[in-house]
Amino acid sequence: MRSYPRWILPVSLLVALLLGLLPLPLALQPLRPFWLALVLAYWLIEAPERVGLGFAFCVGLVADVVYGGLLGEQALRLVILAFIVQRFRARLRFFPLSQQALTLGALLVNDRIVSAGLHLALREPVLPWSYWSAPLVGMLLWPPVFLILDALRLGAWRKRKR
Repeated sequence: MRSYPRWILPVSLLVALLLGLLPLPLALQPLRPFWLALVLAYWLIEAPERVGLGFAFCVGLVADVVYGGLLGEQALRLVILAFIVQRFRARLRFFPLSQQALTLGALLVNDRIVSAGLHLALREPVLPWSYWSAPLVGMLLWPPVFLILDALRLGAWRKRKR
């Protein structure tokens, strides 16, 4: 098993949380990607021994508190995403980056469906149709997110090994 500094995982999730809090102009709000899902998906694919369903649930609860939404909504969404990624991890890991991006796009659309269903069931306001464009942005951001996190993880491991 390759080891890497343990700080990379929590720092990457903290950065994802902060990017989710970053103020955007009203016109760009619908394009905000689900940063936590992208970063969590990376760690589920590349370090499944350290990240799992319980970890996804805890990160989701932290996100619920930080973002101030329905308590448990982010947790549920991230656990569903984590379950699907874990289920298909063996295939996802060996997909080319372009196919991984398409798969993550589908997972992010599924996340929107779960969120919309939850809001309908609880009679909460449903997000407007323009928010369905965020999975496309997340899909386009997957390759750079993957490459940056991979460079941090593998670069740190190589330096430590020398």
